[in-house]
Amino acid sequence: MDLYQGKVTADPTEARKLKRDLREGRAIRDLQGAFVYLGHRPDVDPKHIGSLGWSMGGGLAIQLAIREPGLAACVVNYGPLPTIPEDIEKINAQVLGIFGTLDRSISPAKVRTFESCMNTLNKAVDIAIYDGAGHAFENPADKNAYRPKAATDAWLRTLRFFDKARGAKSSIA
Repeated sequence: MDLYQGKVTADPTEARKLKRDLREGRAIRDLQGAFVYLGHRPDVDPKHIGSLGWSMGGGLAIQLAIREPGLAACVVNYGPLPTIPEDIEKINAQVLGIFGTLDRSISPAKVRTFESCMNTLNKAVDIAIYDGAGHAFENPADKNAYRPKAATDAWLRTLRFFDKARGAKSSIA
């Protein structure tokens, strides 16, 4: 998804400005449009569409799950989680959440509260919280945050999750 409407930059200051100027409502509408588009493609099974995102993108992925009852699976990598039970109740997608114990913006306590709410509502949820990992621990460009072992495990977990969500036997060990 091109949430920035063709604007790209390698400058961190400009990237922060683009992110700051992104309106969540428009971003979610764009994601909903992508969901509809994919659902009409002849090479896509509309019952097996998923969302995946990191940080802000993870938050948007779960917001799509709230708004699209037909979404099959959602992976949130250290993204903000919904806190309103009525929003969580709308989630039909299976959810995988990947977080770090050292993330200052999304604490393990917040993650466990979300997981508990999902479980109480009989929603499919799988949470992984990696010890010694903080925000952006899967990003190799962030030398301070990157945790290669945790990042590799998180990616393999994501692949297995999507295989399971679409009913395929995973070839990932």
